[in-house]
Amino acid sequence: MDRRSFVKSASATAGLALMAPLGLKLVPDAGKKYISDKVVLGNTGIEVSRMAMGTGTNGWGQNSNQTRQLGIKGLSDLLKAAFDKGVYFWDSADQYGTHPHLKETLKRVPREKVVIMSKTHASTEEEMKADLDRFRKEIGTDYIDILLLHCMTSKDWPTEKKGAMNFLSQAREKKIIRAHGVSCHTLDALKSAAATPWVQIDLARMNPAGASMDAAVPKVVEVLRQMKQSGKVIMGMKVFGDGKLVDRKDECIRYALAQDYLSCFTIGIESFDQFLDLEKRFPVLS
Repeated sequence: MDRRSFVKSASATAGLALMAPLGLKLVPDAGKKYISDKVVLGNTGIEVSRMAMGTGTNGWGQNSNQTRQLGIKGLSDLLKAAFDKGVYFWDSADQYGTHPHLKETLKRVPREKVVIMSKTHASTEEEMKADLDRFRKEIGTDYIDILLLHCMTSKDWPTEKKGAMNFLSQAREKKIIRAHGVSCHTLDALKSAAATPWVQIDLARMNPAGASMDAAVPKVVEVLRQMKQSGKVIMGMKVFGDGKLVDRKDECIRYALAQDYLSCFTIGIESFDQFLDLEKRFPVLS
C-alpha cells in the first residue's frame, strides 16, 4: 500500500470510530468478512450465511414490501438469486405473509441447503401447535430451522408465552424445529430474554446510531453481551435503523461486523439491485 492509500484508509477508519457511540469502538483488523460467510449459531449446530434475506420490510397483516411489490414469483426469484450467490438464510414470519414465497423457492432449491427462520404471535400450547402445523404446510417443509416468538414488548413475556414456549421445547425434541427464541422490541423484554434459559436465539435491534432500537446503544449492548456470555445466539436486525440510516450503509455494516457478540444479521431486501449493492460493499475489513 502506498502512503496516499494508507493515509486515506487510516482517515476513513478514524472517521468511523468517531461516529461510533462512546465506548463502542470499531475493530479495524478482525479480518475480511462477506455476506455469504458460513456462521455456526452457538450450540444449536445450525450453520447460516452471515446475512439473512429479510422478507418483511414494513411487514404487517401478513403483507410486506416484498410481497406487495414482488409477488410470489418475484420474491422467489430474488431468494433463488441470493442462494446462487451463497446467501441461504431466509428470514420470514407469519406477520409478513411470506411463507408461500418460500414454498415456491423450495421447488428450485434443496430444502437441506437453506436455513428457514419464521416467527409466531402464539401464546398458548394450542395456538403454537396450530401455527407450527400451518407454517410447515404453507412453507412446504417437515421442519422449520428456527422459530421465534415475535415482537416481545412486555417484561413478563416468559410468563405470558409459557404455553407456546413449552410446545416449542417439545417440538425441538421431536426435531420439528431446530432452535427457538425471541425477537424483542423493548429494553425490558430484552432483559427478560437475557435472563430466560429457554431462549437460544435472540433477534435484536442494533445499529451505531440507536435508530429504532430498544434503548440507547450502550444499554442495549450491555444486555446483548450478557446474553452472549450465557451462551445465547444474537442476531442483528434494524442494521440500517429501519431505513433511517440508509445513507450510512458502510458505517452500519462495519459497526455490525465489529460487534463480537453478534453472530449474523438480517437485512430486508426488496430487489436484486439492492442485494448487489450490499454484496459490492463486501469484503469488509471489520
